[in-house]
Amino acid sequence: KEEIVIPASKAPVFKAGKALKDAVQK
Repeated sequence: KEEIVIPASKAPVFKAGKALKDAVQK
């Protein structure tokens, strides 16, 4: 989980982070 808590920016950041994590896991 991310330790960074953001109001609206959390959505795009989380999406990008998920894509990056998925690419790394693959």
